[in-house]
Formats: sequence, C-alpha cells, structure tokens
Amino acid sequence: MSRTPEPDEDDLDTIPPPQPVFHVEQALLGALLLNPHNLGDVTGIAANSFSTAPHAALYAAISSLPPPDPAEHAKNTKWLDRVLTLGREQARGLSASYLHTLIQVCPWPRHAPAYARMVEAEHARRRLQTAAERLVQTVHDVSLPNPVQTALAEADALSAVVDDIASRFPPRAGALPRTTVPPQVPPNSSEAVEEEQLLLATATANPADIENVRWLLPDDLTVSLHAGLWRCLTTLVRRREAVDPVTVLWEAQQRGVLDDGSGPGDVIRLLAEPAGSLDYWGERTLQRSLLATVDRAGRRIEAYAGDSANTPFQLVVGARRSLADIAAIRSRWQHATMPAPARRPRLAPPARAGPPTTTAVAPTARPARAAR
Repeated sequence: MSRTPEPDEDDLDTIPPPQPVFHVEQALLGALLLNPHNLGDVTGIAANSFSTAPHAALYAAISSLPPPDPAEHAKNTKWLDRVLTLGREQARGLSASYLHTLIQVCPWPRHAPAYARMVEAEHARRRLQTAAERLVQTVHDVSLPNPVQTALAEADALSAVVDDIASRFPPRAGALPRTTVPPQVPPNSSEAVEEEQLLLATATANPADIENVRWLLPDDLTVSLHAGLWRCLTTLVRRREAVDPVTVLWEAQQRGVLDDGSGPGDVIRLLAEPAGSLDYWGERTLQRSLLATVDRAGRRIEAYAGDSANTPFQLVVGARRSLADIAAIRSRWQHATMPAPARRPRLAPPARAGPPTTTAVAPTARPARAAR
C-alpha cells in the first residue's frame, strides 16, 4: 500500500540533479579556498561565469581579498571567515559548513586551471544560448517600430558573442555540431499569401519592372506555388519572351509548378489582379523572408547551445554557419532599400575653341645689303 505524503513534506524527487558544471564549480572553489594562491593560475572567468549566485559570490569574494600567508592559512580559518563574511553580502545562504564542503569535494587543488577552463566553456554556452533566445524574441516582438533594424542589431550582438568565444577556444577536429535541429515549417499567414499574390499579379502586368527587383528570390516567398510562379516570371523576362497570365501559366506547366494540384483557372485569376507597385510588394516579401531567416538561425543556434555535448568551438562553427544565412539576405535587403542615387545634372559641353584668328601682316622687306 502506497504511503500518502504529508502536505508539508518536500517531494525531493522533483528536484533535478545538479548539472556537471555545478560539481566543476565546487571543485574550483574548493581548490581556491584550500590554496588561495591558485587564483593566479586561473584565467578567463569572472564572478558571472558561475551558474549559481552563491558560487558567484564566493568567487567574487576570493578574487577581491588578498591571499593569506600560506603558513597562517594552514593554522587558522581567519581568511576563510573573511571570505564567508564578504560572500554573504551577495548570497545570504552561504554557510561555513558549505565552504568546508567545497574544500572536501575538491579532488586535486592543483587542477584549478583545468576546472576554470571548464567553467569558462559552460559560461560560453550559456552566453550563446541567451543571445540566441534574445534574437528569436526580437523577431516576434510586434511592438517594434523597425523590426528589421532591431533584429539585425541583435544578430550583430550574437555575432560578437560568437567571435569572443572563438577567440577564447582554439579550433579542434570534429567541429560540426552533433545536435539535430528539427525542421521548421514556416507559417503561411493570410497576409503573406495575399501580398505574394499581389506581387505576382503586379509583376505579370509590369514585367519590365522585374529587372528592378532582382534582389528578390523564389525562396523568399512562403507558398511553393508562388515561388514557382515567380521563377517562371523571372525566366520569361530573362529570355525576353512575352509575359501575361497565359504565358506564365504555360511556363508553370512546363516546369511542373502545377503538380501540386493548382487549377489553371485559379492561376489565371491570381495573375490577373495587379495592384500597387512591384517594388513595394517585393520589399514587403523580402522583409518577411529576412525575419523568418533570422528566426530560423536564432532557433538553430539556440538548439546548438542547448546541447551540452557540443564543445565551444563546435558552437562557434554551427553559429557562424547560421549567421552566414542572415548575412546573405541582409546584403539583399540593403540592396533593396538603398536609396536610388541622385542623377547629376548633365552639364552642357564647353564650346570648342576655334582656330586662333590672326591678322595678316605684310612681310617686312628685307633690308638691302650694303654695297661694298
């Protein structure tokens, strides 16, 4: 018969076990408490590198206090008492018994630099994950007045984190992340579908304008039928062939675009209702594609960073590959939104100077040679 727990009894089974880095941090702090002079061999970390507030407070206290005399430190706990007092200012839950626990669980105090390197690696993973989460949140923030500029600024901030991690951890073999990222299906919102239809119809009615939106690619469209029709339009324009709803429909049939079950009559009606400017619809479509690309890249990097099996350099490689996708569409966005250069007024060519006018002068008579 199962026992019913008391209402005030803690269910310890619901408390997750500490991560490996927790034990690493304990070993590092124990090494520093046992031999404070080991702090000189510890590099690359700060108080915010630790995963818990008590550990961060202890490291801050150890780093701020001058190391004690080794002989005196072996005889008494005066320096440990000062560390505890200073650490409690940031983490009140610290106790003298926990400091002694840290000392006892440290396997080898001389391994402090190795422990610190592990703490630095885990902190790098958390930094990358936080930056990726912030990037994804920015993409979905509908209150932003300039979503593209804000998202690209967050992408730059994430890239700076990646560069900093790369500078701290040299490359190693087997750099590809082992994390399998589930494929993301882009949502086909009604607004996107309607705007893409207007884009295709306006391009069909004004094929000469397609040359001005070469920065728009078929993959920028969210519906596969729309992407195929845009590919048909650009192909007809490139071949300098006639463009109208019928010719686009025929090209779509030749390319297998209609294999998804789209009816010819529906395609004709879709292409026969233009409105507005092709530049406007193209820019709207590209903006939506850019934000979707940023979202996919952010989620991919977030998944890489969420897998503790990936090394810091594996995270760098995976993140940089994802950021390259953002850089590619960012370049097209800048080209699309770049203001047209103002034409300089053509100046009239200066009048060409004619041959110099000369006044005919009668040749001077040569003086007669004196008679001898």
